[in-house]
Amino acid sequence: MDGIGVLLMRPLSNYLQQELAKRFTLFKYWEIPSESLKLHSDSIRAVVGNGVQGANSALIDSLPRLEIVSSHSSGLDKIDLVKCKERGIRVTSTPDALTNDVADMAILLTLATLRRICEADRFVRNGIWKETDFKLTTKFSGKSVGIVGLGRIGSAIAKRAEAFGCSISYHSRSRKPESTYTYYPRVINLASNCQILLVACALTDETHHIINREVIAALGPNGVVINIARGSHIDESELVSALAEGRLGGAGLDVLECEPEAPVLLAGLDNVVLSPHVAASTLETRKDMADLVVANLEAHFSDKPLLTPVL
Repeated sequence: MDGIGVLLMRPLSNYLQQELAKRFTLFKYWEIPSESLKLHSDSIRAVVGNGVQGANSALIDSLPRLEIVSSHSSGLDKIDLVKCKERGIRVTSTPDALTNDVADMAILLTLATLRRICEADRFVRNGIWKETDFKLTTKFSGKSVGIVGLGRIGSAIAKRAEAFGCSISYHSRSRKPESTYTYYPRVINLASNCQILLVACALTDETHHIINREVIAALGPNGVVINIARGSHIDESELVSALAEGRLGGAGLDVLECEPEAPVLLAGLDNVVLSPHVAASTLETRKDMADLVVANLEAHFSDKPLLTPVL
């Protein structure tokens, strides 16, 4: 497969780069000037991207021999799926490889937000503990948890939250007949009936800003929102003002709307825990994701069934 060109969109793990280079002719998008990319366009038959940079319409148009987009991510919002379908380009993702890590991060952010762990850390490091005791916080056990999106990750979050004695409800495009959790057809009703709202759905036109001013108001001043999906699920300006004005109790965010930029006001709030989009960034999971990306490419170019096909 040495003659098959693979375009890697971002500097992902060294392990992935090495495994791709062993099997294919590897082109690194961030190292190639746009003029030079045109010279290699007839050689590139595969693109590897992730949840930050995938394959948009312009890139697809620039690669006449593109056959497959193998995404190092479960999210597909950075890939023009319509154009891929029109051109018969196969698409794969890494859905199961990162489920447990992302679900773990959702619980971690929830605990850190409710128990003010980041603020408590600064309290000790800055020597304030010598002067006074830390404030009382809020427990997680027994809370009512609402999950937006009960797919693989949402279901894994629910199982973990159940272990804390939490009651679970959810919103999704349709009711899950196999689920015993309470279903709400509208996200605003879900927010009205939970104390912690966890966002775990895919980003689509329908879910863009699904957490808006009305949903935040329904969650209320004691409510907490946790987002481990995509930043654009939340209307960030509304979130910031609600947190600053006390209309929302707290937020735990692994993703932001304009990554890597964080609003100055948001970054200065003590009732927010921020993380740089690293829910799936463990050594173990990144290796599993890389192996799946490579395996899908090998399967495609060997005329074998794809392991995790999307298209």
